[in-house]
Amino acid sequence: MKFNTIKTDGNARAGLIETDRGKIHTPAFMPVGTLGTVKAMSPDELKEMGAEIILCNTYHLYLRPGHEVISVLGGIHKFMNWDRPILSDSGGFQVFSLSALRKIEENGVYFKSHLDGSMHFIGPKEAMEIQSLLGSDIAMVLDDCTPFPSTYEYASESLERTIKWAKECKEYHEKMKDVGQIPPNPPLLKGGERGLYNHESVRQLFGIIQGSLFEDLRKKSAEELQNIGFDGYAVGGLSVGEPKEEMHRMIYFTAPLLPAEKPRYLMGIGELKDVLAAVEAGFDMFDCVMPTRNARNGTLFTSSGKISIKREEFKADRGPLDPVCNCYTCRNYSRGYLRHIFLSKEILSMRLNTIHNLFFYLNFFRNMRKSISEGKFTEFKTKWEAIL
Repeated sequence: MKFNTIKTDGNARAGLIETDRGKIHTPAFMPVGTLGTVKAMSPDELKEMGAEIILCNTYHLYLRPGHEVISVLGGIHKFMNWDRPILSDSGGFQVFSLSALRKIEENGVYFKSHLDGSMHFIGPKEAMEIQSLLGSDIAMVLDDCTPFPSTYEYASESLERTIKWAKECKEYHEKMKDVGQIPPNPPLLKGGERGLYNHESVRQLFGIIQGSLFEDLRKKSAEELQNIGFDGYAVGGLSVGEPKEEMHRMIYFTAPLLPAEKPRYLMGIGELKDVLAAVEAGFDMFDCVMPTRNARNGTLFTSSGKISIKREEFKADRGPLDPVCNCYTCRNYSRGYLRHIFLSKEILSMRLNTIHNLFFYLNFFRNMRKSISEGKFTEFKTKWEAIL
């Protein structure tokens, strides 16, 4: 993987990540394909609207259908028919968000499956093994996502675990480059014969900065991870319930702590006002379920702000959802129709709404990159902050 900053405007930067499976222009938005699919979308549709990388989730794919099954079926790219880069989350946030079902130990996390209540364990070795068999292009270390609020003492203990796990993940990552390190006994295929693992070493490994809202802990985390050495650096543990002003304070504080020559990834942040602040601070990569989840709930993003398509005012509206949008939905359907199929709970509603929201997000990021390249990011940010 190569990363180059092409243009800067203040601390905002337009860059390019080059991987074996394709280029990623930054700032980049990664649609979330938790279970190996971006909900309601086909891979071809994602490509047509300009998605260059998507995110899949280790925790969920481990539980269903299982990383070993995906491996013998050709790896995650073949499994879901996506030939562009994939970043896999380590599952740390999912363990955090299902906190009632888990127990954190020094060597990893024991948790109950939210599907059937069965007990499981994921430590650094397992997180690397799962992602290696998935064959993702960018893997994340296993981290302990610190909840909000947390005392300084708890946040410090949590950070020490994250640093320890990061070191172990790096060690296992290096070992996984050796085909002999993959686990034995692939699952049986139909007919009783033993399958073959599609083992592709995870190409890149990103570290995750933790430390809650404590600046000295965030600084320590950044320093320790850089001493270990990773291909990119992510910031986690934000947007977990803290006030917006505190989130933004940490965004602006942590970005300069990360090396300029490596990609900077702000995890799980997708509200566009937060994205604008993060890009201004110097972040490059983003993911969030907001465009797809909101689409299924009838909340749609437009050039004049968010709207709820279920509102009565749209009942007989013959106009497009967004007159300046060129997505398939806006070119072909009226607001009145979109409202009708949403209230009728038609499957097509989820599809058309998701097409529009993802197109809007990817186009927003395209225009944001253009504004940086032209030295007009502040103007772009001011304009969209007023709209949003």
